[in-house]
Order: sequence, then C-alpha cells, then structure tokens
Amino acid sequence: MANFVYNIAKGRAAELFKRVDDNDPTNAGLTLVAINTTETDANLRDLDTLALVLANGLTAEVTNTNYARIDLSDTDVAFVVDDANDRVDLDIADQTWSAIAAGTAWTDLLICYNPDITGDVDANIIPLTQHDFSVTPDGSDITAQIDAAGFYRAS
Repeated sequence: MANFVYNIAKGRAAELFKRVDDNDPTNAGLTLVAINTTETDANLRDLDTLALVLANGLTAEVTNTNYARIDLSDTDVAFVVDDANDRVDLDIADQTWSAIAAGTAWTDLLICYNPDITGDVDANIIPLTQHDFSVTPDGSDITAQIDAAGFYRAS
C-alpha cells in the first residue's frame, strides 16, 4: 500500500483510477515514475502535479540508462469493489524495468493519473501515491512488487 497519498488525490484516487479502468477519456492511464528525493513526505504531498514534484529542488526523476516511465492503460489495471469488506482496492501487476544501469539511486516510486499517456505533459499528470522504493541499480532488472491487495485501498 502507499506510503502516502498526495493531497490533490485524497478522496479522488479511486475516481481517477476508475476513469483509467473505464478508458474515459480514451488515452487516460497511470504513469509510474521513479525518483530520487531527500525532500520530506510532508512537503511532497502538497504538490499538485508531476511537474511541481520534479521542480522541487530536492527531487529528480532518475536518469539511469534503460530507465523509462511506465504507462499503464485500461487493460493493465484492476478496480476491485469489495462489498464484503466495504472497500475498493486499486491494483496493478508487478512492474519491471530491464537492465537498469548503475547511476542514480532510486528512493521512491510515484503512481500518477495521466489524462493522456500518449502525450505525457507533466503539468497535467496528477500524482496519486508515493511508495518508498529504495534501489541501487547495478545493471540488473528492477521489479516493483505491488502488494497483493493493490497499491491503494479506499474504505
């Protein structure tokens, strides 16, 4: 589960995720972004777009060779309504980056709502959750293991 939910996404994460699941709008998706940051969670959670997160002086997207953002569409997500437990779980499969070269250490993984994964305009991408993800790349594959219950639970 998430280490924290961005303030802009509180009360909206499930709604935005459902839009991806419903393919509404057509190119809506989730964008996964690996960052290196020394900024506090308290300061980061106040930032409303990916552009603002990356403009923070203590935060940068990683630049290791073979790293790229991962975009997920409606076919890659699972919106699970659990009526028995009165909650909704948002789930994605484990994600793998192949042969990530040494260089920048990874500290966190962001899962963001992207209204158009064909365009990737950072000012339009809304960060939903941030997860501690401490990795020192060494040329091998890096896999983000998503909790069996999903990356976010609304209850």
